[in-house]
Amino acid sequence: MTKPLRVALAGLGTVGGGVIRLIDANRELIARRAGRPIEVVAVSARDRAKDRGVDISRFTWVDDTAALANHAEADVVVELVGGSDGPALALARATLAAGKGFVTANKAMMAHHGLELAEAAEAKGTALKFEAAVAGGVPVIKSLREGAAANEIGRVYGILNGTCNFILSKMEAEGRGFDEVLAEAQALGYAEADPSFDIDGVDAAHKLSILASLAFGTRPAFGQVEVTGIRHVIAADIAEAAALGFRVRLVGIAEAGAHGLFQRVHPHLVPLDHPLAHVVGSTNAVVAEGNYVGRLLFQGAGAGDGPTASAVVADLIDIARGEFGPPYAMPAASLNELPVADSGERRGRAYLRFTVPDKVGVLAEIAAAMRDAGVSIESLIQRGAAEDGSVLVAIVTHEVQERAVAQALEKLRGSQSVAGQPMWMPLLGG
Repeated sequence: MTKPLRVALAGLGTVGGGVIRLIDANRELIARRAGRPIEVVAVSARDRAKDRGVDISRFTWVDDTAALANHAEADVVVELVGGSDGPALALARATLAAGKGFVTANKAMMAHHGLELAEAAEAKGTALKFEAAVAGGVPVIKSLREGAAANEIGRVYGILNGTCNFILSKMEAEGRGFDEVLAEAQALGYAEADPSFDIDGVDAAHKLSILASLAFGTRPAFGQVEVTGIRHVIAADIAEAAALGFRVRLVGIAEAGAHGLFQRVHPHLVPLDHPLAHVVGSTNAVVAEGNYVGRLLFQGAGAGDGPTASAVVADLIDIARGEFGPPYAMPAASLNELPVADSGERRGRAYLRFTVPDKVGVLAEIAAAMRDAGVSIESLIQRGAAEDGSVLVAIVTHEVQERAVAQALEKLRGSQSVAGQPMWMPLLGG
């Protein structure tokens, strides 16, 4: 009988339990596709007694997660603990140092330490796989690393966080406010008790930095991602976008060119004729643009036990077959380190929203700030007064440098005519 691939599993939460259930349910099919059986032999988690809905008594229990790296019966370690540092990173380092394959769903760790881990895996000639770190069960990493490997990728972008997309599309469909929909997302389990990582764009930024490295052959550069989340998007923004023929989506976008590497996560107005405008709920979608293959769209469930477990086990099947190469599609030593592109040089149309008092001269002051910064206004909408006497002013600009828009907003900062923080959102082009 062909020797099985023996797996040590760290973390028995939603995804860890899903991995076990998937291997149990599709055992014969997986063995046929992998060329040999895949078996979990050891597990580790914080609470041995917790009921996880799967039988873990058949596996060796290991109290010290880090000890899985040197478990005598394990050929590969799967890490589903989470966190950019701490036990997850210690386990990754120890596993690769021992020359064993390592599979992870940990986007934070790969965003912060991916280059180090790739170098360690290559030095030992072993596998480092992380398909589940981006877009759950959507095979976007494998597609960029292998399927589109012959192409020069000009741009990669998409909806990378299901929690934010659930909130925005729910606000859009029902006309409700951000706080109310966030509370519902938490009640349904789409958002954590502390949702900051999701709604402030950090989770999407982790994923974007991984995609950018794979797409452009650059070193992972999470620290260079410009990040703005959705916390300040209000129902009126959603309504104005709809009136203009757009939908609001949190989009991560990365481009590499002569001026350096640009990476940003920010709410965008997406035109209705663009595929991303029709991605609703907790779905993820990624677009990659290759010079020969054209536009590729990857879409599907970005989280959950089934989709994420599917990606983890797909990585295990590759390892069982002996199919693995450099984690970032090319040797770590050949990954470029590009300068940060100046986002102020970018050109495009923009949506601006102000909350202002209902009095004479306010619109003139806003228009003057735009004029002085060289921002041409395509359309301006003023909505009726609220109970507090304030009105909403929404502007769409003609194509302009982002630096000019920033200068206009700076001119209005601290003005008695503007209440609170203005909202700026670029219009997604292409």
